[in-house]
Amino acid sequence: MLRVLRNRRTRGYVIQAAVLAASLLLTLSFVLTARDNLVSQGIATGFGFLDRSTGWPINFSIIEATDRSPYSRMLLAGFLNTILVGLAGLACATCVGLAVGLMRVSSNLILNVLGTVFVETFRNVPLILQVIFWYAILTHMPSPRAAIDLAGLGFLSNRGLMLAAPAWSALDLAIIALSIIAALFAAHRFGGTRPLAPWGLALAGIVALSVVLLFLGHEPEMPLISLPELRGLRFVGGVTIKPEFSALLIAIMAFGGAYIGEIVRGGFLSVDKGRLEAARALGLSNAQINRFIRIPLAIRAMLPALTNQYVWLMKATTLGIAIGYPDYFMVVSTSINQSGQTMELLLLLMVGFLLINYTISGTMNWINGRLAIKGRS
Repeated sequence: MLRVLRNRRTRGYVIQAAVLAASLLLTLSFVLTARDNLVSQGIATGFGFLDRSTGWPINFSIIEATDRSPYSRMLLAGFLNTILVGLAGLACATCVGLAVGLMRVSSNLILNVLGTVFVETFRNVPLILQVIFWYAILTHMPSPRAAIDLAGLGFLSNRGLMLAAPAWSALDLAIIALSIIAALFAAHRFGGTRPLAPWGLALAGIVALSVVLLFLGHEPEMPLISLPELRGLRFVGGVTIKPEFSALLIAIMAFGGAYIGEIVRGGFLSVDKGRLEAARALGLSNAQINRFIRIPLAIRAMLPALTNQYVWLMKATTLGIAIGYPDYFMVVSTSINQSGQTMELLLLLMVGFLLINYTISGTMNWINGRLAIKGRS
């Protein structure tokens, strides 16, 4: 036994196994102690409450959720709401940050000043204050009867943003999916070596899909586009974007865009000037230098910081509780107050955010590994 432990690798495995076993035993003791304390106080434990009706509604949900929905469906609705506003916020913040970062490294004085003002303004104001600020602006818009007309395609009022939306049936969606799959298969099969041929074929397939949808796959008595229409004191038709969702999205977009803009600026400034001078000496144009040298190297430098920022912004969606946005955190908080299942719901809350953030960080790390320069650790 002692001879086996003299091996450094074996000794390392034994120590790791011992630490893991001790951690598991300590966690198990905490769980059993908490369970005994709850039972002694007459508090029910377990996840059986997930099948009970909640008795309270939420004002926004991707899936159908009413006051008669069970806790399991209400939690799923909140989880999807968090993913929706989080992914939309990350996408918008990335676009804003890219534009701001390019302005910050631009030689144009006006663009540089505008980018600096944007960063210094939104980066130094607390995110929760920005959320409340945008929510106050959106809720002080005109009433539905005096709503702002957006060229006949939508309306803006204190009830939210009402926009036109596709009114497609299940058959239409099936035709869309099959047509896109067929277009992508044709692009891959017959595209050849020309780089634009696959995209051209895919675009042609999608256009063909639209023709099929308009003339063959849709019922004549039903419109293809549902337009919002004022009836009484509310709008019907189309899709409504609630002020709570818009305020949280705008705040994350502005706040995250300011930080991502600095990450983009740092990425471009980190590119070795010697490489750029060498490229110019070889006769490469500015477009070629940006495409083959500056942008690839800058992206490699940005990815680790972007990963941390994306994870942080996703966790920042919990601030929607300040304005009543029914995200996962708010639904769990309300469920705790209504059901009293504190431990179980907090566990579900942690598992949900771990799942989201590990997916984001894992995806970004995979992209970082794929873009890493070969031969370097």
